[in-house]
Amino acid sequence: MSAKIKIEHLNQYYGKKQALKDVNLTIHQGMFGLLGRNGAGKTTLMKVLATLLPKSEGKITICGVPLENSAKIRRMTGYLPQDFSMYPNMTVYEAMDYLGVLSGMSKALRKKSIPKLLEKVNLLDHQKTKVKALSGGMKRRLGIAQAILHNPRILIVDEPTAGLDPEERVRFRNLLCEIAEERIVILSTHIVGDIEATCEQIAVLNEGEFLYQGTVSGLIEMADGKVYTAQISKQELPRIKEKYIVTSILALGNNVMVRFIADQKPFASAKICEAGVEDAYMYLMNGEGSEV
Repeated sequence: MSAKIKIEHLNQYYGKKQALKDVNLTIHQGMFGLLGRNGAGKTTLMKVLATLLPKSEGKITICGVPLENSAKIRRMTGYLPQDFSMYPNMTVYEAMDYLGVLSGMSKALRKKSIPKLLEKVNLLDHQKTKVKALSGGMKRRLGIAQAILHNPRILIVDEPTAGLDPEERVRFRNLLCEIAEERIVILSTHIVGDIEATCEQIAVLNEGEFLYQGTVSGLIEMADGKVYTAQISKQELPRIKEKYIVTSILALGNNVMVRFIADQKPFASAKICEAGVEDAYMYLMNGEGSEV
């Protein structure tokens, strides 16, 4: 079976509301980033791929298997939802062992696999700790461990770093990159930095439709030659924010250093600079550089 996900003409409805509109996408092995605002349709797409939500229209195959074969799809798919919770009064090991039983794993295989997984996610020293006593980052890492317990070919993670501190976010992203060496990992997020640090292939979803599909470098190229910085007075800032897409502001006493997007050099003191993923994302989401 080929290690890819193929989505053709997917439409998804909630009653009369259309959440996904004619989605066409192919995802290959490695880290794939799905970027978009909250409410863009990312979680809906993740739930459809994980067979938690029946698709309304379209065709989807995962590693050559039609999505309609839900039992087989679930055996090859691991899923970490945005709101992840486990059995709070169980220890880390007990929770993993119980989930292994539900997955049909033998006692010998569970005994062999669980310590290796807990070591992989840096929780082996906490295997006797109750789930309710874990920090937010630890719970997310436990979520990854349970999602790959049955050694899936596909791992789907929905907004996994929301609410984590910077150190835990970096640790979590590194873990996902390591896991992606052997399988397809789909990372859904509204945090641009997570995509920039982990993914080469990405898609940008907005109001149920893809605005962009391709590489991170290709997205950045869209904003090349359109990103500027300038030191201005605080009194000038409202005018700049009204006229241009501002991506960052740094206070400098009575002045501010502002980074913004413009189709051409707006004034003499503005200096052109190299575009980044966040600049390109803002450029794309605001009508490809139109004034706002």
